[in-house]
Amino acid sequence: MLVIIKEDYDKLSAEAAKIVADRLRKKPNLVLGLATGSTPLGLYKELIRLHQNEGLDFSKVTTFNLDEYVGLAPTHDQSYHYFMKTNFFEHVNLAKRFVHLPDGMTKDVNAFCQWYEERISEFGGIDLQILGIGQNGHIAFNEPGSSLGSRTRIKTLTKNTRQANARFFEQNEEVPKYAITMGVGTIMDAKELLLVANGEGKADAIKGACEGPISAMAPASIIQMHRNAIVVTDKSAGAKLQGSYVDSWENVVFD
Repeated sequence: MLVIIKEDYDKLSAEAAKIVADRLRKKPNLVLGLATGSTPLGLYKELIRLHQNEGLDFSKVTTFNLDEYVGLAPTHDQSYHYFMKTNFFEHVNLAKRFVHLPDGMTKDVNAFCQWYEERISEFGGIDLQILGIGQNGHIAFNEPGSSLGSRTRIKTLTKNTRQANARFFEQNEEVPKYAITMGVGTIMDAKELLLVANGEGKADAIKGACEGPISAMAPASIIQMHRNAIVVTDKSAGAKLQGSYVDSWENVVFD
């Protein structure tokens, strides 16, 4: 695992974008796993800048998003379809036929989840998976207690996760109770992981993910078992780490 600690959020976002851009330039038909949430916004903003100002080309890229709320239409302003469209997709030259997100309105969740797994396989697997992390150590919507070998499926959201997301909805009753999410095993199948985190509220989660015991109660801790995992944080999120870290990914070779 490579841990990179940057001075602040803007610098961590720029660092993460450099990693994505490097992988894309080396493989124009990159299969890219995407995450939602506040932390990746800076990363997406920088990728948009690289596309618009430096010609970073997404035309051959295939994307797979980690998750989506069950019961929210793609046009709902709190759906992850809407989030990705407004914050990334409509600003770069992705081909719509190569863009994949879980369908929160599907009538057959199990069949859809199986199709999603098969679709990922059809494209040769995910090359680089972007991840955020929850304060309780969840990745995607794999809440504490999720099987570390799980695949794409429907998950019941914990009370803490629903409370954390309630600020985005007018009433608490509107917060979805379920989500379709890639499983921990699906995430670990990616050839490379890029986890980003910022703020002191994520310090305990990052400590657990990078240096804590590997446990289903802290799903992000499984990234310790991935050969090509990169964690990029700001100083606040990385404040409790005791192990070694660097300030740039360049010229670093995995063991």
